[in-house]
Amino acid sequence: MSASCNSIKPVQSNGNLNYLGQEKTQWRDNTNYQFTEEEKNDVTMLFGGLSLLQDKLISSALQSIGENYIAMPNPDFESFQKGKAFGNRGQCNPTYFNVGNLVKYLQNLRDEKGLSTEEIIKKYIFVTSGGCGPCRFGMYITEYRKALSDAGFRGFRIMSFEHNKGIFQAADETSAINFSPKFFITLVKALIIGDIINILTYKIRPYEVQKGATDKAIETCREIISNTFMEKKNLVAAMWRCRQVLEKIELNRLQPKAKVMVMGEFWAAMTEGDGNYNLHRFLEEEGAECIPQPLINRLMLSIWETEFELGKRENLEKEGNKKVDFSTLKTKLLIKAGKAALKTHFTLYAKAIGLHDYEIPNIDKLATLAKEYYPLDASGGEGHLEVAHLIESVKDNLAHLVISVKPFGCMPSSAVSDGIQSLVTNRFPSANFLSIETSGEGAANFYSRVQMALFKAKQSAKEEFEALEMPQKIPDRVHNYLFQPKGEKAGTAAQLIHSIKTRNL
Repeated sequence: MSASCNSIKPVQSNGNLNYLGQEKTQWRDNTNYQFTEEEKNDVTMLFGGLSLLQDKLISSALQSIGENYIAMPNPDFESFQKGKAFGNRGQCNPTYFNVGNLVKYLQNLRDEKGLSTEEIIKKYIFVTSGGCGPCRFGMYITEYRKALSDAGFRGFRIMSFEHNKGIFQAADETSAINFSPKFFITLVKALIIGDIINILTYKIRPYEVQKGATDKAIETCREIISNTFMEKKNLVAAMWRCRQVLEKIELNRLQPKAKVMVMGEFWAAMTEGDGNYNLHRFLEEEGAECIPQPLINRLMLSIWETEFELGKRENLEKEGNKKVDFSTLKTKLLIKAGKAALKTHFTLYAKAIGLHDYEIPNIDKLATLAKEYYPLDASGGEGHLEVAHLIESVKDNLAHLVISVKPFGCMPSSAVSDGIQSLVTNRFPSANFLSIETSGEGAANFYSRVQMALFKAKQSAKEEFEALEMPQKIPDRVHNYLFQPKGEKAGTAAQLIHSIKTRNL
């Protein structure tokens, strides 16, 4: 997809009037607007849509290489309402929240900050990922433009890059937007560090003795990493400094809490706000520990899908007795290098901050688990990951409850959660699985369903913990997050007790 921008051009209608008494017009996307080097220093590039921490880290990381990126505020219910008001009907939750969030932000610049519409269109650009697939994701950018036009910001520029084409993609030659390898490498570093800190946050916060201590420490860590990016210093050393901050949080980790894996549609499962009714915080308040789905899982899936397609192409070439395609060999080498770089950076940063027990998912292994239930040729959404994670959670006893959260009517996720997973849970009757939709409304029903599934999970966690004999002496290190044993138990408290007895600590 070109990074050039599309304008919205009115086309005269047959004279009918709309509900405001204005003449009806039709609009079309055109590639008329450009982003030039001459104006780059005066333009602010807006982005958002990931976790709160990652958005802030990305902003600092990209500013460190001379790019003026500013993270958008977290989408809230007002954003959803504006998305519904200015967007097309039948869109999914992420569209309404994120489109409405951009409209709300621009309206605030106009109405609260006093900027004219012309100034906003001239001095601001929104950058997002684009792509195609069997869902409404391929229409997101069009929805942004349509909503902005109806909200009074006709001609506001939306820039995009392909989410599944890796680091070697460039903007239009006439555009000043920087989609260079340096841009994507810096971006990925911020994403990885954000993933690692988020994973630790969800491991630590449920067991904090002083409420709010974890959030305060994480904010300190964010400042450390942001300053390190801006000062172009060593990120591994910065992660070690974060480790020293997190170690000071007082914990009580011998509380039997239900461990809940949250997965599903990418944005709905990852966002930390009204877009999923603050699901992670709600689960923690109800006495659970969350297992989030980090963004690196999605990056590894994209790499796997590319490899899978290359494998199919090679098989066709062999069957047709064609010569070796050297471009395919080059792509395979780049993929291997990319995977190695991701894993190396993740490991370095994770070890430095003290995340020892997390392994980057083996997508081949997950594909093997899922292929009996999910056709691997089918792409879109989270692919086979959702099915595989549920099976893996049962076989390896990873969680007491698995929740698949998705937007209302999300086609890839709904087909999996409401269709294929029913077969999986039939084959694995011990699975405690909840598929639940978010629509921006209906929070009471959402929370009620989560609480019912969580009740069973909490009972399982309690029984698992009470079945173990409590050792006479509990070493202090058990309450430090750096002590991260693996074991056959799902709950953190049960794992700790089991490890004390088996290791004679």
